[in-house]
Amino acid sequence: MKTFFYRLWQWTWGFFQSLLGFLVYLRNCKRPHFSFHGAVVTLWKNKSSVSLGMFVFVTDEPYFCEKLKDEYSPEELARRLLVHEYGHTIQSLLLGPLYLIAIGIPSTLWGFLPCSLRLRKEKPLSYFAFFTESWANRLGERVTGEKAMEQLLID
Repeated sequence: MKTFFYRLWQWTWGFFQSLLGFLVYLRNCKRPHFSFHGAVVTLWKNKSSVSLGMFVFVTDEPYFCEKLKDEYSPEELARRLLVHEYGHTIQSLLLGPLYLIAIGIPSTLWGFLPCSLRLRKEKPLSYFAFFTESWANRLGERVTGEKAMEQLLID
C-alpha cells in the first residue's frame, strides 16, 4: 500500500521529474532494474548517479570505490549511494514541481562546475556537504533506516 501511494504522489506532485525519469528509464530499459522502497532503480553505465522522481539511476561502477576500498566494501558503498539517491526521491515528494529548480539544478552545478570541483579538492570538502546532498543523506537514512554517504570524500 505504501508503494502505491509513493508512486501516485510521485506521478502527480512530482510529475515533471518522474516524466523526465521515465524517459531516461526508457533509454536504459535493457539495463538491470529493481524496486527499492517504491522507487524504480536502474543500474547504468554512467559514472554518476541521479534521481528523477520515482526513478533512480545508480552507477554500476562507482568511481570512488578504489579510493575508499580500505574503509568500505564496494557493496557497502553501493548500498549507501542507493540510500542517498533514495533521499533525493523523498525531496521530490516534498518539493513536487520545485524539485528540479531547488535540488536538481544546484546539485548538478555543485557536482560538475569546475569551480565546485576545485573548491572540493582544495579544502578538502565532501561532495555531500552541500545542502542538497546532506539533506538527501538525512532523508534517505530516516526513511530506510540504513546509512547513506555521510561526509565521505569521493573526489
